[in-house]
Amino acid sequence: MSATTNSTDLLDVSPVIPVVVIDDVEHAVPLAQALVRGGIAVIEVTLRTAAALPAIERIAAEVPEILLGAGTVTVPAHATQAASAGARFLVTPGSTRNLLQAAEETGLPVLPGAATASEALALAELGYSSLKFFPAEAAGGVGYLRSLAGPLPNLRFCPTGGVSATNAKDYLALPNVGCVGGSWLTPAATLAAGDWDAVAALATDAASLTG
Repeated sequence: MSATTNSTDLLDVSPVIPVVVIDDVEHAVPLAQALVRGGIAVIEVTLRTAAALPAIERIAAEVPEILLGAGTVTVPAHATQAASAGARFLVTPGSTRNLLQAAEETGLPVLPGAATASEALALAELGYSSLKFFPAEAAGGVGYLRSLAGPLPNLRFCPTGGVSATNAKDYLALPNVGCVGGSWLTPAATLAAGDWDAVAALATDAASLTG
């Protein structure tokens, strides 16, 4: 088994990939539109709720200008379901042989998860050069990723998990970080209130982040 699609470009789309939990499918389209309005043209809808797949379908149909991904892909069925719903890339929190095979079979770019040097090396052997580092803060944070840059210079990461507006710049300053994943752009209370202008404002701030 080897990587059949290249996820490198995913790390170059935006400094931040919004990692979103959608509880109400009616929030999907205005949320995606608010991100685009704020300058963020990518979204990762996590498969953590019953609304996730219908939300992906709605965004794919009504906000085609956003690069739409499915996250929290943890079982093979998630990959095929997300692809059928209209996702254009897949993100896994960790990587097993069966999960990666199912993800690759969709033909979509895959950003596979790794938390250790051994996991990163195993993915590199399969042909992956862009990885999700998760859970970033709990797994060692900025210091850990910095220590990987020397021995693993050909790997790039999207750290996710505990990344916030406060520490995002520290990650983005690392030579082996292409972007970060974060949920701070779409706080649950803000989504529940339907405050899309607030989401757009948070997206504008995130779009300007650099290391």
